[in-house]
Amino acid sequence: MPLLAVNNLKKTFVTRLLFDGVSFEVNAGDRIGFIGVNGCGKSTLFRILTGQESYDGGSLYIGHGTVIGTMEQAVTDESVTLYDYTLEVFDGLMQTEAELDAINSRLAESPNDVDALIGRQNRLQERFIDGGGLTFRARTRSALIGLGFTEDELDKSVRLFSGGQRNKAQLARLLLSGANLLLLDEPTNHLDVRAIEWLEEYLVSYRGAFIVISHDRYFLDKVTNRTIELKDCRLYASSCNYSRHMELRSSARELELRQYRRAQKEIKRIEGMIEQQRRWGQERNFVTAAHKQKAADRLRATLKEPERDPASIHFTFSAKEGGGNDVIVVKDLSKSFDGRVIFSGVDMLVKRGEKVFLLGDNGCGKTTLLNILAGRMRATSGIHYLGAHIEAAYYEQTMASLNPDNTVLNEVWDKYFNTISHRDIRNALGAFLFRGDDVEKRIGQLSGGELARVQLLKLMLTRANLLLLDEPTNHLDIASREALEAALEEYNGTILIVTHDRYLVNRLADRILHMDASGLTEYIGGYDDYAAAIREKRSVSVSQTAQAPSANAVEYRERKALQSELTRAKTALSRCEKRIAEAEEELEDISSRLAQPEIASDYIRASELSEQADAVTAELETLYADWEAAAERLAQLEDGRRTS
Repeated sequence: MPLLAVNNLKKTFVTRLLFDGVSFEVNAGDRIGFIGVNGCGKSTLFRILTGQESYDGGSLYIGHGTVIGTMEQAVTDESVTLYDYTLEVFDGLMQTEAELDAINSRLAESPNDVDALIGRQNRLQERFIDGGGLTFRARTRSALIGLGFTEDELDKSVRLFSGGQRNKAQLARLLLSGANLLLLDEPTNHLDVRAIEWLEEYLVSYRGAFIVISHDRYFLDKVTNRTIELKDCRLYASSCNYSRHMELRSSARELELRQYRRAQKEIKRIEGMIEQQRRWGQERNFVTAAHKQKAADRLRATLKEPERDPASIHFTFSAKEGGGNDVIVVKDLSKSFDGRVIFSGVDMLVKRGEKVFLLGDNGCGKTTLLNILAGRMRATSGIHYLGAHIEAAYYEQTMASLNPDNTVLNEVWDKYFNTISHRDIRNALGAFLFRGDDVEKRIGQLSGGELARVQLLKLMLTRANLLLLDEPTNHLDIASREALEAALEEYNGTILIVTHDRYLVNRLADRILHMDASGLTEYIGGYDDYAAAIREKRSVSVSQTAQAPSANAVEYRERKALQSELTRAKTALSRCEKRIAEAEEELEDISSRLAQPEIASDYIRASELSEQADAVTAELETLYADWEAAAERLAQLEDGRRTS
């Protein structure tokens, strides 16, 4: 029997259909990733599964032995310590333990009912051991430490922690609760990379089933073996992880679109025959037309419009020209608050055009360092400066710079009304999915994803040649993350990013700087390269690490540097090929229009198009030269890799 079964579930909000015909089962051992754009109804479906919300149609079955564990919206303002708050999930075991202690005390007094007490003790002892009584305290401590809490914090009152830390405490309670079906809604929010990796290891070895809502594609690929996607009010399911699911969905959409177009073409052909039969006007022609009409109607009845791609943001970052080769220079930088050292001994040099990622545990000072570089905070000691003609733009994860009383339109218009027309700002807002009355929404009423889109739009309009980004993918759904990644990949300036989004790191990073108490450590390449280097470091003995870098270590750095060069060269070549294809298509379009009789006879219009054609032809000549140079550079690098 399944742990949970949903059949043709339907949910509406007033006049809006949220989803319909949703059906799926959860069996023991299922590890399900639940994806979909923000606002499609994922969290609502979770609330239905837990009985917090009703549904309008269909059925919901929960197995007799199913114990569902989920996280509350917020942790109450508890005065107990973090450790005791988490231990509360083991109240039953602690009560059994207390009763065993009471029995032991009575037995020490040589009571008359010794046999009855020993019998009760044996039964309780068996229940205690079977329930994990010998290890529950150790497991609690391990879960909290694994999620990033320190030993000192275990005795700290819960009410003294931030909202994010309280959510981590909730997650620890959930993971220890004994539920055999977990419903996890964005569990990696507020976790640093180390805590996310711990959670991944926990879920991989978890014996129960779980459904996890997440936009973290790296996480989904690591822990799930099934995927369900809520889109256009319908549910799509596959027995694979996120990446494979998206490949299958893409193939299915292409097949569906081809079948739809083929059916449309056939209907049009039949209707043409019907029209022809009717024009002939003979009795037998009308009979034939009626017969053909029935065939067209049957085909139209089975015609199913392919699913639409959800609206997603479309934008590009464009940097101002100029700027020195040394974009960020930091020497022996330190920062303290109230006598507590946040970081010290930080050295950094970021060159023009680099995409550098700053990783590290929560609280190590990454955001503080970005604030110092953005001029929002002063360092305690050391030197830092931006290169000549470098203009920086800062994306803050708190979004505190947005005015909650502004409308979306005014938030952008107030900053750029001197340089950008009202119409262009409205068009830009449309590209970021603020259309119609959406532009009149108050900033204070927006969701996290909408706030992120406003801030990204303002960032795009700066045309800064240095972007300082603090967790830019937080609050964004997968489609918006992919749009941001594409824009950053094409960006021609310099980027320094703080993030826990390992998918983003893998796609964009030239190098990674890991921050800890001792300063910054450099790793060449993306996140997988970084993780491999960390594993290699951990496997090396203390005596080996004390020695000078080995030939293998030097070779490793050179190999990663070459790989980074190769990635940049491939990107440059791909960008050039893309623009060549666009320009050739544009030239072909102009040529076809010039061949049209009505334009050929219009001297002014033909002259304008000819000038456009000349401009595109000149650009193509430059692009061909750039392509040859990029291809030659890539070939040299690949030859170098083969011979190294």
